[in-house]
Amino acid sequence: MVQADSEPPTPAATPPDDRRHLLWIAIATGVIVVAALIIVAVRSDDDTSGASSPADASTAMCPAIPLANQVLPSIVTIAASRGAQAGTGSGQVFQDGGYILTNDHVISVAAGGGNVSVRYSDGHSSDATIVGRDPSTDLAVLKAADGAKDYPVITLGSSASLQVGQPVVALGAPLGLASTVTSGIVSALDRYVPVPGDGVTHHLIGAIQTDAAINPGNSGGALVDCSGRLVGVNAAIATVPNEAGVSGGGSVGLGFAIPVDLAKPIADELIRTGQPGHPTTGLQVQEIPPAVAKAAGTETGLFVLAVDPGGPGAKAGLQPGDIITEVDNAPAVSSEQIVVATLTRKVGDTIELTYLRGGTSATTTLTLGAP
Repeated sequence: MVQADSEPPTPAATPPDDRRHLLWIAIATGVIVVAALIIVAVRSDDDTSGASSPADASTAMCPAIPLANQVLPSIVTIAASRGAQAGTGSGQVFQDGGYILTNDHVISVAAGGGNVSVRYSDGHSSDATIVGRDPSTDLAVLKAADGAKDYPVITLGSSASLQVGQPVVALGAPLGLASTVTSGIVSALDRYVPVPGDGVTHHLIGAIQTDAAINPGNSGGALVDCSGRLVGVNAAIATVPNEAGVSGGGSVGLGFAIPVDLAKPIADELIRTGQPGHPTTGLQVQEIPPAVAKAAGTETGLFVLAVDPGGPGAKAGLQPGDIITEVDNAPAVSSEQIVVATLTRKVGDTIELTYLRGGTSATTTLTLGAP
């Protein structure tokens, strides 16, 4: 997978000059990664699909005391290490049997022979193992050695029912401070937030933006509605760099959570098979920078480097050397467009691709295949 060289379109409500002074942080203490801020808003301003519950819609602020008492027993602080590398983050008991949902970047340092442990809100600890990882969507599932048998499974809500302005509460362990509760609102919906990680870009798709204070260490923790139902998995923040261009590392009221409606099926698949099960296009592509396209006398787009024999791309008629110019009727400017298309769809779903071959344009429908 190749990281995009060009920036996707920016939302009209976000001044470009302000955006250049923000940085992304994947919010796991000790595993902090910084890059240029890119946000793409994909929800239209008049989209009111999905109504929140009457209690959420009419409440200015969630009742934090009873909510904390209800949800905190399901929240864990995660410590991951391998050799001299270590980091901490948060998670929640997601399913019976000790299955814990968190971010991939929280535990990635322990992948391949490291150690993971979880600490519950009452101070008890347990070793844990990595059940499955999905670096692309920044999700992972752990299993506590003690089965988390004395701790409740968090109640699941639906991110589809969220509304902008609805109150929410974030729970986790910012800076390692376990059982921290902060409140705020849903500031925006359906953000696309690419966050660079350890050799991979995490794609936060349809992310929930919130002003509830979340900081390094909150990663993987819960974002809940006023009924204590999980609606998102906290994953990243934007922050303002200092004069040296280095992140200050703290919350500026721009936090992002992975919607539970996306996280749940991926987590279920990780528990079932250990793999995320995302479909494949069978293509390897590379962006063509405008300067290169001009020098070569060709279009900008995505150059097809390789096509898996017998794979979806080959069945759609694509060949190495083709230049993809449109993905689902949008200009092809980034290889991440192909990645995101696979993360949001299932095997058997289709992508419409327009491509150039020998100066002639054609359109084909690619049917996504099994990984």
